[in-house]
Amino acid sequence: MAGFSDLPMTRPPETLYDLYEAKYVSEYLERYIDEFKFDGTTLRDRIKFGFTVSKIEKQGAKWAVHGCYDDSKNSVIFYATKVMIASGLTSTPSMPVLPNQDHFNAKILHQKEFGQSLTSTSSDKRVTVLGGAKSAADMVYSSVKAGKSVSWIIRRSGSGPAAFLSSEGKGPYKNSAEIGFTRIMGTFSPSCYASKNWWTWFLYKTSLGGWIKGLVWRFADQAASAEADFDGRINAGESFKKLKPSTSVFWSNDTLGLIQHPDFWQTNAENVQVYREDILKLEDNLVRLESGTEVPTDVLLCGTGWSPSAFAFFSEEQLAELGLPHSLDQVTEDDMTWSKLEAEADYQVLAQFSQLSSPPDYYKKSPSLTAYRLYNSIASLHDDSIVFLGHVFVPNAFRTAEAQAIWATAYLDRQIALPSVQKMQAQIAFRNAWCKRRYLNNGEAGNFLHYDMIAYTDTLLRQLGLSSPYKGWREYLFATRTSGDFELPRRKYLEKVV
Repeated sequence: MAGFSDLPMTRPPETLYDLYEAKYVSEYLERYIDEFKFDGTTLRDRIKFGFTVSKIEKQGAKWAVHGCYDDSKNSVIFYATKVMIASGLTSTPSMPVLPNQDHFNAKILHQKEFGQSLTSTSSDKRVTVLGGAKSAADMVYSSVKAGKSVSWIIRRSGSGPAAFLSSEGKGPYKNSAEIGFTRIMGTFSPSCYASKNWWTWFLYKTSLGGWIKGLVWRFADQAASAEADFDGRINAGESFKKLKPSTSVFWSNDTLGLIQHPDFWQTNAENVQVYREDILKLEDNLVRLESGTEVPTDVLLCGTGWSPSAFAFFSEEQLAELGLPHSLDQVTEDDMTWSKLEAEADYQVLAQFSQLSSPPDYYKKSPSLTAYRLYNSIASLHDDSIVFLGHVFVPNAFRTAEAQAIWATAYLDRQIALPSVQKMQAQIAFRNAWCKRRYLNNGEAGNFLHYDMIAYTDTLLRQLGLSSPYKGWREYLFATRTSGDFELPRRKYLEKVV
């Protein structure tokens, strides 16, 4: 499922249910930037490696991108009439500031550094992992396999541990991700991007449809619970039960992950001490929890994700003007207008998806930033010479990247008939209100599309008068959708404009 439509990825030799290690994706990307040439220049030769952008500003009709190379202190400025910001959501590590951290004698590493660190081969014996999502779980598993004594801390004041689903596929599907990447599965999740037709009406407006929808999600919960077997797993430590998710697979307030090792659960059950507590402070070579429990530690690994603010090169004023997340410390008149629009949209969301009116009890974070206010999560309402790519949370970045690239190119080429600004504002407000209802904490930024990727990418193509090719309704509904779907739409778009 990885790879772009214009260069299919060769299947790696080592797979589990046709899933593979990230190193093979890295190798593919290296190959991709070397093989593609435009006007005789490869993508690699077009990339300015080791360059840090410090500021981006509009100067008349042009953008000025300020920065410098890592091996130089001299400032460099690039000028352009159009800019694509593709810095993504995983640029700036989110590191906790822990009490007494300066007196902690053990190492503290972010998940970003784990792969290149020597933790697995070092003399450090006692590894403590902080965090409850997939990255934390991966570091826990790898550390146990490296022979370390592992403690896993998941904050009581956080969203709790992630739900982990089996990777095994069913029927014609090689893995469970392939099942999830079908249009039929996407219809069982209430989505602001879903097409309105007799099927979605049946699912969301009839009692029988609601029962079928509920059955699908109950099956997902039961399958995940059976795979983990928290209460009956042989040789499991008592703390193993603390890995039970706080919310269901449907709500996924504590995120989701796929199990990529057959012995993942048994390894954790037998070898990992799990704590559901907050950290009181750090001391010498130990982590002290709020209960007073001491956790001896040689290295503290932080699976704490990424900072929600990925635009350090813009000022607060620019962030607000462009429709990017900005501080809620000083609420402007524009912020109040958006709050009103989202409050009105919230009524529409609940009228369309009544199921979202009854979320489970969950730990609710207090947001410090506004939501994204970009049309289609790409375009600013106030400047049509800049777009933002890769700023949505989706389960398959390749498919989404290709769909966004086609749409953004058409947008910058003025090849899209856009709605009025008022209609775009209403659509953005509806998306943000829906996202907060649908994904709880994860939806606060308005860019969490875990179960909505297919409907979202279909929407982008539909606005261009394009669609993914398919043969009959069975393939349309049940075939796994990947970036390979975009080969024909991409060619059609180029034929239209070149």
